[in-house]
Amino acid sequence: MTDLYRLPPLAFDSDLVATLFEIERLRADIGTGTTPRDTYAELHRLFDTVMSVVSARIEGNHTTVYEAIDLVDGIEDPLTEQLREIANITEVARHLDELDPAEPLTHGLIRDLHARTVQGLSREGDPTPGAYRNQDVAITGSAHRPPPWVTVHAEMSSLLEFANAERPLHEQMMQIALSHHRFVWIHPFRNGNGRVSRLFTYAMLRRTIFATRGFSALNPTAVFGNDRAAYIAALEAADALDDEGTIAWASFFAKGIREDITRLIRLQDREYVIDALVGPALARLARDGQITTSEHRALNEVLNRGTVKAGDLAEVLLGTASQRSRIIRDLLDRQLLQHSVEGPRFYRLALSRGPLAPRLIRQLDALGYLPKMLSDD
Repeated sequence: MTDLYRLPPLAFDSDLVATLFEIERLRADIGTGTTPRDTYAELHRLFDTVMSVVSARIEGNHTTVYEAIDLVDGIEDPLTEQLREIANITEVARHLDELDPAEPLTHGLIRDLHARTVQGLSREGDPTPGAYRNQDVAITGSAHRPPPWVTVHAEMSSLLEFANAERPLHEQMMQIALSHHRFVWIHPFRNGNGRVSRLFTYAMLRRTIFATRGFSALNPTAVFGNDRAAYIAALEAADALDDEGTIAWASFFAKGIREDITRLIRLQDREYVIDALVGPALARLARDGQITTSEHRALNEVLNRGTVKAGDLAEVLLGTASQRSRIIRDLLDRQLLQHSVEGPRFYRLALSRGPLAPRLIRQLDALGYLPKMLSDD
């Protein structure tokens, strides 16, 4: 009988080994940058939205990333089926961010992820949310026949045992890649397996290679979003459960993770975030007539300082203290500023919502951060 969870032997001079070594080298730089933690947290939330659009796009949802940002602002209400699908994925990703990454992955967690992912959906929903399938299924367009439904719980138990196992650092990427494929191969739910498998993979990344990195956890976009056909083909190559197919899938997965980590490390550089990302987005906001010249100066001051009090803006917002306070309240109301974690009298830029968010997305696209799947948005 095939051992589903045996890591295939790798030739030392293979491309996959070289990629894994490079990931190990890059991983040492995660969490060592100069970007303030709350700024990085905001960018992380923005990428949660991007990844949610990617995950839904793979399943045929054509909502744009700009439409998805409106979900954060509550503009789209009531939600259409396609928008609800993306809102669900985003909410589940943020739910995962609140969990302790050291906690093991369990049947209860997987079923909860599924219930949250398909909640309120019809076409992309499931008749038994949060429950493993109770019938045999076929996958449209795939030659793979998932295992009988009566074996699903046992199959998932084996997967979770493998996914939770403590492995040396150099094996963790292979462990995650193999777990992602085996989840899809088992196909534990009647619908929503692809979306849940990608969230499951994010949960694994949080508890392994990013376990001590906090908001540096990475929700991969390059793996799943650069080329849908290549992603599906790489997964299908592993369906034979042989070493060749498994290595082909793991190579595809590892290369995508390497791309994402490289970009993530760049976003840890405070000067890069200011000069290449947020600064140009603020300039676009001014060119679009969304902010005045004095507001632009004030927001740039917040950008450079990270967190400010009203008095810190005295040189760029001329007038009395009460006039400054009114301008700040207006910027808060327009979701250009938000209160900082330091307290209600401290302010920072609103990056993951409000009028700055879509301009940041546009700038991220210009810098090559958005996966190819979203290039036409």
